[in-house]
Amino acid sequence: MTTIKLHNTRTRGKEVLNPLNPDDVRLYLCGPTVYDRAHLGNARPVVVFDVLYRLLRQVYGTNHVTYARNFTDVDDKINATALARKEAGAPGTLEELVQERTEETISWYLADMAELGALEPVHMPRATAYIPQMIAMIEDLIAKGHAYADGAGHVLFSVKSYKDYGALSGRSVDDMIAGARVEVADNKRDPMDFVLWKPSTDELPGWDSPWGRGRPGWHIECSAMSHELFGDSFDIHGGGNDLMFPHHENEIAQSCCAHPEGDFAKIWLHNEMLQVEGKKMSKSLGNFFTVRDLLDQGYPGEVIRFVFLQTHYRKPMDWTDKKAEEARQTLAKFYSVLMVPGEYAKPGSRGVYLNTDVYQPDEKIVEAIADDLNTSKAISRLHKLYKEERYQLLIGSMVFLGLLNEETDIDHLSRPEGSSYSAWTGNLGQYVSILEDARKSAMEKKDFSEVDRIKALLIDAGIEVRMSKAGVELVPGPSFDASKLDAI
Repeated sequence: MTTIKLHNTRTRGKEVLNPLNPDDVRLYLCGPTVYDRAHLGNARPVVVFDVLYRLLRQVYGTNHVTYARNFTDVDDKINATALARKEAGAPGTLEELVQERTEETISWYLADMAELGALEPVHMPRATAYIPQMIAMIEDLIAKGHAYADGAGHVLFSVKSYKDYGALSGRSVDDMIAGARVEVADNKRDPMDFVLWKPSTDELPGWDSPWGRGRPGWHIECSAMSHELFGDSFDIHGGGNDLMFPHHENEIAQSCCAHPEGDFAKIWLHNEMLQVEGKKMSKSLGNFFTVRDLLDQGYPGEVIRFVFLQTHYRKPMDWTDKKAEEARQTLAKFYSVLMVPGEYAKPGSRGVYLNTDVYQPDEKIVEAIADDLNTSKAISRLHKLYKEERYQLLIGSMVFLGLLNEETDIDHLSRPEGSSYSAWTGNLGQYVSILEDARKSAMEKKDFSEVDRIKALLIDAGIEVRMSKAGVELVPGPSFDASKLDAI
């Protein structure tokens, strides 16, 4: 069995993954707060964990991996978007508008992530469906002396009650206070204490609790949901490194204090942040965009994913137009092997019909991903497979990496605007016959001028010409123009 090594943030080194239960490998990813479209930075952990999910399924079996990614559907930002709608005249109560916004945003998120080739997790828990579990955990933390109510509807976690606080990020509590904007309030016993429960007004979403009508703090949500789904201990927890503090530190403190008999997560994975053209993505710089913005601009999801995979997940990733165009050209080259009529695939409504079940990935690519998700090394191997014309392994490896599936729009990725796969694929065989006949005649006459003329026209039309003793193969490239074939 393939050995998987992952960089554990908590221990600051690579560790061999030894699942608690190889028949049920469990991983949890902190998902989005659903108040708006997912921006490009939100998509990076989704792609990173999707690669890990695919690796685990490859190694342990599809039915032996349980992946959970939550939705935070109760939050002040969601409330603010609903309030703005109500003030603009939208019908319905504020709580109904909150529900409407979360449903809308979740549907957007799932559609956009699917465009990036991300498989849906086994579990996609919503915070609002686990309120009783959150209240029970908070009550338990109070009973054990790790949390306290302020008498005004708030419950706070006592950071000093957990001696290992800061072990994940490697910072002391004093350092965190000095380096972070910590909300100092009269109801806190210590500046680092954080909210587990807070009051809610009658018109906003809220639930009855021992401390009055209210709603949960952000951090308690993932602790309660992961425990309900996975128990006291599970294998892998992850997210962007911006979540390391305070969110993941707080999750660990809550979960380990509530369930000291468990380890919570054994391995913590964190991806680095995203930049755009060398600068931090921000609205003030005018370089902020969502995944949907890119898709609507004509960037295929496979191109966005390929750009992500070119950079190791623990390094900052820089999105540039140049990288995107190079990724499109590379993928078009790889996908061109699918366009050989009848050999690997056949024309379909969106590009090709491809039975991905019959293709297996290259072992060296699996090994690269098993070495702390070394996607850049895997992509280098894709180029080698293409160069060596090992096309079945190339196709299987692209499927494994999430760069190819039955829905991949090969035509959109490879063809100039207005050209059509179905318009030219059916007629390509006649040009194979023309070139083969010309070559046969040339060998008899010892005159290859006609062969050279036909080859030149095919190349000018954007077709790669491969001639060998076995025969002639014509492979349309990214610049294929069917109209130029008329000259032949």
